[in-house]
Amino acid sequence: MPPFFAVPVLFLTFPVLVWLLDGAASEPASGLIGRFMHGFKPGFFFGFGYFAFGLWWIGNAFLVDAQGFLWALPIAVIAVPAVLALFWGVATGVAQWFWNGNVRRIFALAAALAVFEYLRGFVATGFPWNTLGSAAYPTPLFMQSASVLGIYAMTPFVVLMASFLGAIVPGTGEQRRSQKTLFKIIIVLLAVHTGFGLARMPVEPSSLVDDVTLRLVQPAIPQNEKFDLEKHPQHLRKYLDLSAGPGAGEKQGLSGTTHLIWSESVFPYLLTNRRDTLSAIAAMMPEGTSLITGAARAEIASAGGDRDFVFNSVYVINHEGLIVSAADKTHLVPFGEYLPFQSVLESLGLRKLTKFEGSFEPGASRKLLSTGVGPSFLPLICYEIIFSGALWQGEERPGYMVNLTNDAWFGLTPGPYQHSHQSIIRAVEEGLPLVRVANTGISGVYDAYGRTIASLGLGEEGVLDSGLPKALERTIYSRFGNWIFWGMVGLFFLISVAPMRKSAA
Repeated sequence: MPPFFAVPVLFLTFPVLVWLLDGAASEPASGLIGRFMHGFKPGFFFGFGYFAFGLWWIGNAFLVDAQGFLWALPIAVIAVPAVLALFWGVATGVAQWFWNGNVRRIFALAAALAVFEYLRGFVATGFPWNTLGSAAYPTPLFMQSASVLGIYAMTPFVVLMASFLGAIVPGTGEQRRSQKTLFKIIIVLLAVHTGFGLARMPVEPSSLVDDVTLRLVQPAIPQNEKFDLEKHPQHLRKYLDLSAGPGAGEKQGLSGTTHLIWSESVFPYLLTNRRDTLSAIAAMMPEGTSLITGAARAEIASAGGDRDFVFNSVYVINHEGLIVSAADKTHLVPFGEYLPFQSVLESLGLRKLTKFEGSFEPGASRKLLSTGVGPSFLPLICYEIIFSGALWQGEERPGYMVNLTNDAWFGLTPGPYQHSHQSIIRAVEEGLPLVRVANTGISGVYDAYGRTIASLGLGEEGVLDSGLPKALERTIYSRFGNWIFWGMVGLFFLISVAPMRKSAA
């Protein structure tokens, strides 16, 4: 996974999992439950290692306010991988029911892991981070298959190819022929995967939308200062100065800029209560420029309600400092933006990582926003963009996606790289350009093929000026979603249980 992309590691580790499951299958077991438990243990511990090494960086969030949350750090870096590993344990337990001594057993493993990787993205709000299928998409060339398969339908192929060495067992006759056939299938799949990328991705740069110029602002404000009210005036000044200052090229100020874009949760207060801040924004922006920014939004509770509703939102603000439209985040982060079983946990002294009292409310549904210049866009806040196939179901198709996030929680760790990479894969799946703005990085503009138009690295402070790439026609994946995935899972299970032909005498 990013930023290392050491994909060949899978070709060394997955055969070990296959051999561990071979050993589990050879142990005496009582009925289906016994076989399941024999298969569960290797998968659980294998998955725990995968998630622990891939998600250790979440512990950095507990160091932002170490005095209040340091005690929870070891729990988080152990508990999160352990919970996610349950999905892999159940998958390998199910695979044991179809396990046999021939090469087709890895089709059962691939199908079972694919199903439970899919479920990992939806059960209990879901957390599809570092989905196995993304290992096949390290660069834009290899991402093009996502426009057809998405990320979940690629998972069984990744497991099949990575497990190949585990399928090589001593045998004669049909066993050896099956191994050769499997090897040929894997070579063909790799060739098709690469060839499709070469055929689909054009050599020439993407066309740009007429009369749209973007400016992305990355202020790199440390998380431990971001919500400090005393320091906010200097933080706001930094946003304003960067926005109105010179760009990397010859561009000076906001002249000609149509879309100025800031990151998630810029303000440590309700922007609608601060006319002074809106006036400062209006004074900075020339006519024809609109600001897209993250901010908290409140709705007054109905009569008799005990509190107002607060949402994590995206605002569009015009050059007069007027908020012209807003969209709310619909998929909130547990323990970050809300506490499950809030009243019970707060009575025990627990609170969210963010210091706001209470919890954010989820938005009722997603909506498209527009500045009045160029196409409408789909706003996605923070990790909303990692949920493949669940971004937009409306009839009107957006012209691009805007992902506002604050990855400062995770410092200079692999976390922001992984988040950015998953966001780019969504662009290819949907055939939509991506504009991504993060407080501390990685910010960038990406075309619908996943190619970088402009970017700012992790931890850098600065601005990006860029045009907006045009959207492509709807992809196969955006039309049919995960139907192909379920077809592949069914096919793999059928192959795993198909009887072997007997060798000729």
